[in-house]
Amino acid sequence: MSAPTAISRRNFTAAAALLPLLGAAGCLSGNPATGPQAPAGDKFAGDVEWWTINLQKNYADYLNGMINSYTSEHGDVKINWVDVPGQDITTKLLAAIASGKVPDAVNFTSATTGLFAGQMRDLGEFFSAEDLAAYAPGLTEPLKNAQGQQIAIPWYNGGTSLGFYNTALLEPTSFDPQQPPKTFTDALELATEYHKATGKSATNLIPTSAVLQQNDIQLLSEDRKTAAFNNDAAREFVATFKPLYDSGAIAPGAISSDVRNLPQNLENQLIAFSPITVSSNLLNVQKNAPQVYQKIAVTPPVTGASGTYMMPGQQIFGIPAKSDNPAAAAEWLKFVTSAANQVAFCKLVAIYPSAPKALEDPFFTEKTTDATEPADAAIATLIKTFPNSADASLGSGNDEQLRLIFDTEIVAFLTGKKTADQALADAEKSWNTELAKPR
Repeated sequence: MSAPTAISRRNFTAAAALLPLLGAAGCLSGNPATGPQAPAGDKFAGDVEWWTINLQKNYADYLNGMINSYTSEHGDVKINWVDVPGQDITTKLLAAIASGKVPDAVNFTSATTGLFAGQMRDLGEFFSAEDLAAYAPGLTEPLKNAQGQQIAIPWYNGGTSLGFYNTALLEPTSFDPQQPPKTFTDALELATEYHKATGKSATNLIPTSAVLQQNDIQLLSEDRKTAAFNNDAAREFVATFKPLYDSGAIAPGAISSDVRNLPQNLENQLIAFSPITVSSNLLNVQKNAPQVYQKIAVTPPVTGASGTYMMPGQQIFGIPAKSDNPAAAAEWLKFVTSAANQVAFCKLVAIYPSAPKALEDPFFTEKTTDATEPADAAIATLIKTFPNSADASLGSGNDEQLRLIFDTEIVAFLTGKKTADQALADAEKSWNTELAKPR
């Protein structure tokens, strides 16, 4: 059996380049595409203009190999590949839509589904229920618009979150790596226990919008037109964090706006654990504090009662409503996102597939056995939590701004400037104002 692949700086740097957080620019209608649409065309004939994000430099051989393989089987199809820098994809696609000269298939991120939903073809016309069943339901369902139309399909992602625990620092507590915290209540109880035992801060966990989602609290109404979080469940959950922040059990720097460089962190051992954090944070520990890295126990992140692991976002494909050749584009996308081609891509960089069948490949199954190094354990845990993963994207058209608004109000609450009621009410008002703006 081959050894599990370690999480390397090279792999995660490349993966980070593949998963840009794209801001939503411009205004487009969030309603389904209206007006006449181009004929579907032949499934296996004609030109297909295909846009990807940030892949030309490092993965041209892989992508050209797929193109050559596909066109050798379907000689009447020509794939015209266009690779777009990550920072340009939103503005470039907006411009293409405005001009009417759109690609036939386009790669964008799930964070921008709300922005482009009204300009994408309903893929239900080209993908059968069996076709869509090839992807994980938790990754496919969020890619529907408010009317239930499938406006995109999943491609690849960076995995869900993980939990990291410094076993040496946690020795004065009851922490057991074999039975780690499973819920937010468990995590806060461990933080309190650690603080009482040592007088030191335990964690940076605060109730951000992402944390509320992970705890099964709905943020948007079903039609995505209004905020849905100003309720008793959210207030009670948010309120549980205040005593721990006041006491110092939650680190004072947890409210920093620079979430990638919090002053108290695992690397400097000014906190003892992170019960829910992005997987790439382990790379920072491995690089900057190797002596700490060896003490880290890797676990699934804490969740709500549903046991769902929220994914920050994913790379997806859609077919613009004005595509000249949507049927051929759809067949091409089925090929690109097949389990076999996803596995081949995952072998090149530390990314994860959207097709459950891909995880049956030995490349993944061998990684779930005897994972003792923290990096290996991280990969194994991400694979094991995949069946219960879901895309956390809101589909609002401006997810990033909404999250910033919410998290700013939470900081105001934790620092005593507002009550929990005030913070949630103000966040709700600001969200509803933002959501009412035309897209």
